[in-house]
Amino acid sequence: MIDFLISRLLSALLVIVGVVCLVFLLIHLIPGDPVDVMLGESARAADREALRHAMGLDQSIVSQLAHYLTGLLQFDLGDSLYAKQSVVGLLVERIPATLQLAFAALLCAFVIALPLGILAALKRGTIWDWGAMSFSTLGISIPNFWLGPMLILFFSLWLGWTPVSGRESSTSLVLPAITLGTGFAAILARMIRSSLLEVLGEDYVRTARAKGLGEPHVLWRHAMRNAWLPVITLIGLQLGALLGGAVVTEVVFDWPGIGTLMIDSIQRRDYPVVQGCVLFVSLTYVLINTVTDIAYGLVDPRIRYGGRP
Repeated sequence: MIDFLISRLLSALLVIVGVVCLVFLLIHLIPGDPVDVMLGESARAADREALRHAMGLDQSIVSQLAHYLTGLLQFDLGDSLYAKQSVVGLLVERIPATLQLAFAALLCAFVIALPLGILAALKRGTIWDWGAMSFSTLGISIPNFWLGPMLILFFSLWLGWTPVSGRESSTSLVLPAITLGTGFAAILARMIRSSLLEVLGEDYVRTARAKGLGEPHVLWRHAMRNAWLPVITLIGLQLGALLGGAVVTEVVFDWPGIGTLMIDSIQRRDYPVVQGCVLFVSLTYVLINTVTDIAYGLVDPRIRYGGRP
């Protein structure tokens, strides 16, 4: 068991280091100079060189990467080139908004997907099943950058029920959560349907029905209790994807989270902040996947021993 935990943790660490190095190199290869963004193209060459030297941008990419990794080991992500604040401080300010949006989207997806998946499984082959799966396909197909503006146009501009953007009130969370959660709801509804259909064909479900138990009792006490495992696994894995996918949604609704901070920093060529945002998203995603992987190993010993008996 110890070897299994060590291997999983080392794999997660390797992925994080690879992501950090890859993002660092890609950001520095993007055309544009943060010095020109900060001083303007009309600034004197001497001023640009002085600022570039002060920020360490005149060093080689290898030296800058080594300096960044050294600071990372000390939990120092550097300072923003634009805001002149620590990257950690900027992330701490934005993380609560992103987590709020991700969990709200997860709740929205669950509320939509649970009745759709159960209805499609119980009414298999009927128009109800066809309608639920058609909605699921539609939800997967619609991108967030189109759905978000359409919701703003209808509910904010035409009806005036919700704010257009920002995080000023509780109603500001409704449209971003629906936009981000709809795609996941489509995937989750299909998983609930397939998992429940597999369980409904088991012998213990038929035995429960033969004993005269009511259909709601059979569904919730016997079928759903055994159908939750793959559903919960999917929810855990997709939570990291929700944090990563929140970038587009946050930009559409001007939600003050990690996604908006990342896009603004990319436009300003603010390298330390972009690296900090990507590091947070990748850490969250890898952490959730690693915890899920370890939990599977605890539940099923065959995973720990690579399928050996």
